Amino acid sequence: MMNAWDYETEIAPGGHWSLRLRRGTEMQLTDLAGNANLGMLFYNPENLLERYNAPDTLKCQHTFKLTRGHCLYSDMGRIFASIVEDSLGWHETVCGNSRAEHVAAQWGGRDYQADRNDWHQNGHDAFLVELAKYGLGAADMAANINWFSRVATDASGNLRLLQNHSPAGSHVTLRFEMDTLVLLHACPHSLSQASAYPRSPVRIALGKADPVAEDDACLNHCEENRRGFRNNTLYHLGR
Repeated sequence: MMNAWDYETEIAPGGHWSLRLRRGTEMQLTDLAGNANLGMLFYNPENLLERYNAPDTLKCQHTFKLTRGHCLYSDMGRIFASIVEDSLGWHETVCGNSRAEHVAAQWGGRDYQADRNDWHQNGHDAFLVELAKYGLGAADMAANINWFSRVATDASGNLRLLQNHSPAGSHVTLRFEMDTLVLLHACPHSLSQASAYPRSPVRIALGKADPVAEDDACLNHCEENRRGFRNNTLYHLGR
């Protein structure tokens, strides 16, 4: 970071938000109470058909997890953001969102009209609310990132969410490499088996990023990332 954070806010458990971030800004996410899950999606605000691509993000960097040094790709081969700092070392992008039926079966159905801030929101519907603000809908939803969550396979090959993966204070910092529409929610992970509806708030801090240097960990992580940065250079040429 070149300067102190310019803006800070907190996403309450079950809350959701969206905003446009400019190229050259940073976003730091902090798990305030531990065991948070923060769902996130990216779109190009100039062309909403371009969006985050989880399969390309994983396969081009030869990884199953996300951590420092990894880039977050669009379906056009460009880089929305880079992970420049990470205290946790593992975040997942394969399990998608919780749904209303999962939340109701696990913790009971609650709605905002009756229960106010104690209601039980799910990630899928939270994203739908944010997507609608930009004229988008369910058909525009892509596989999302789940920050602070880690999954593993059991002996039968089934995925399970690891408990107590993220201690309070865990944080991850993203540097945005192009203007990006960011959608996020703090709803439970789709594989959560917690006894009570998870209520872990996340702090969001925004500020100006340092320029990308030649020894940058994300740029040099692999040749695919160098190609992604070159794609971004072409995209921004003349602007």
